[in-house]
This record gives sequence, structure tokens and C-alpha cells, in this order.
Amino acid sequence: MVSTHIGFPTETVIVFVVLAIGAIFIDLFMHRADKPITLKNAIFWSIFWVAIAMAFAGFLYIHHGSEVASLFVTGYALEKVLSVDNLFVMMAIFSWFAVPDRFRHRVLYWGIIGAIIFRGIFVAIGTGLLSLGPYVEIIFALVVAWTAVMMLRSGDDSDEIEDYSQHLAYRLVKRFFPIWPKITGHAFLLTQKEVDAELAKPENKDVTIGRGKKAALYATPLMLCVAVVELSDVMFAFDSVPAIIAVSREPLIVYSAMMFAILGLRTLYFVLEALKQYLVYLEKAVIVLLFFIAVKLGLNATDHIWHHGFSISASTSLFVVLGVLALGIIASVLFPEKDKSEDEKHS
Repeated sequence: MVSTHIGFPTETVIVFVVLAIGAIFIDLFMHRADKPITLKNAIFWSIFWVAIAMAFAGFLYIHHGSEVASLFVTGYALEKVLSVDNLFVMMAIFSWFAVPDRFRHRVLYWGIIGAIIFRGIFVAIGTGLLSLGPYVEIIFALVVAWTAVMMLRSGDDSDEIEDYSQHLAYRLVKRFFPIWPKITGHAFLLTQKEVDAELAKPENKDVTIGRGKKAALYATPLMLCVAVVELSDVMFAFDSVPAIIAVSREPLIVYSAMMFAILGLRTLYFVLEALKQYLVYLEKAVIVLLFFIAVKLGLNATDHIWHHGFSISASTSLFVVLGVLALGIIASVLFPEKDKSEDEKHS
């Protein structure tokens, strides 16, 4: 069997690509209509994506052994947990742009396509940098630990509303395109003819575009929203990629774990949106896991330098990730957040 340059047989790479692309087409076909995704539907498709990932894990177990499968599942679970915080940011973005529920899955689709591309680039760069020596791993550990510290410090500011009109992505789109300020169907861009037709409608008589000269294309709020989501995810990837690389340095394991986790985010978003008030301790679980990953990276790096013999195995990492995730969910169920409005009434 011919092996690839990334250390796995060509057969394994083909199975991964076929499984991922096939699942994407199924998802696209089933969610092609502009209608809101119900909680029941979102739960079903979230289970579907987990099943696809576990099918690939089963393939790895049969063909490459339990350790490789364990590394994949650990990376997959870790990326899923870390993505929760990113999804909460997306909720805030959708709310600010007033994106209707029926169009959110389209924005998420393009956001996820961008995430798949940028994760591939970051994984290639990250795994390449690690080959330069253990000191790079120490830098990665510091990056992950700093992210955890910043999440701890920003916990009290979670209710603050960000002005996304000042976001870099928003300003970049505005620099290249005039903005049509109203959501027009599921269009991301409008032609001059379409804008003229919209301006002719009585309800748009007071709409101003912002540029005197006509343009070939105009960006809609959905386009601005996609741009902000994409750049926000790129920033998130700077934290998550080093964390997943801590699990395995094998590019296929890292990328496949991240990709299968990302592919399920579109439907997971709608599950979290419905249940976010009941999952109040998930962010705390994310912070704990980031500190754990920083320690794992630090131990591995210092072992290469000083040979102290301390390290965290793949199986231990898997149990810690799954255990912390389970504790976060259980704590959220047992100790739900008190309703602030009720507290205000009693005070």
C-alpha cells in the first residue's frame, strides 16, 4: 500500500476526503431552502455529523490501531469544545446584523468553508513550525495559556455589545464595495440593476447608499456578516490550532479532527442557540481544557530539552477532554444560572 508524505496510506486519505465531501453534499442538499432550522432538525444533523466522525475514527481504529483512533477522537472532542466559545461569538454577530433565522445557515455555510481552508493553512504551518524544535512548542503553550487567561479576565464583560461596524472585516468590505443597507433575500452581493429596482420601491425611498457614483456590485448586510464571521474565525484558529496540535503532530490527524468538528458546527449552532442559557459552565470547561493543553505542550517541550520523563499520554488526554466536557454539562444542569430579572425583583 502506497503511503503519503504525511505518514498515512493513500487509502486513508481517500477515505477521509470522500467521507467529508460526501457528507458536505448531503448537508447542502438537505438545507438548500431558506427556512429556519428547528431544534429537532439541528439535533438530528448534529448527531449525523458526530456519527460521520466516529465512522472515520472506526476506520482509523481498524486500519491503524487504537492509539491513532484515540488521538483523532481527542482532537475532535477538543475542537468541538473549543468551538463553543466561537459559536457564542457568532450568535452576537448575527444579533448585531439582525440576520433572520432563515438565512443564518447560509452565512454559517460560507463561514465554515472559509474555516476549512484557513485551518488547512494553519495546520500545515503549525506542524511545520513544531519540527523546528521544542522551543516552538513552548511558544505554542504560552499562546494557549494566554488565551485561557484572557477568557478568564473577560468573563465579566460577556454582556457588553460590540460595535461590529468598527470591525476590520466590516471596514475592508466597505472599502471595496458600496453598501446596500437592507437584507435582500439571501443575496450577499447586488448588481446595479438590482439596487435600482430596490430603490424604486416605496419602502426604500429614504435609503441612502453612501456613494455618489454607481458601482458594479453592492455588498448587503449578509456579505458584511460573512466577512466578520470569517475574520473572527481566523482569530479563533490562532488559539485552537496550537491546542489541537498538542494532541498530535500528524497533519492528517490534526486536520481531519478539526474538519469533522467544524463541519458539524452549522447545525450545532442552532442547538446551542436554543440551549445557551442552560450551558452556562461550558465556557469554564473550555478554560480548564486550554490550561490542560498548555501544560501538556509545556511538559512535552521541556522533556525534549531536559529529559525529565514527564508527559501526558494520548489516552489520558482523551479522558481529560471528555471528562471536563461532561463535568461542564453536568454542572450546567445541576447549577443553572439564576435569572437576572428575578434577582432584580427581589433586590
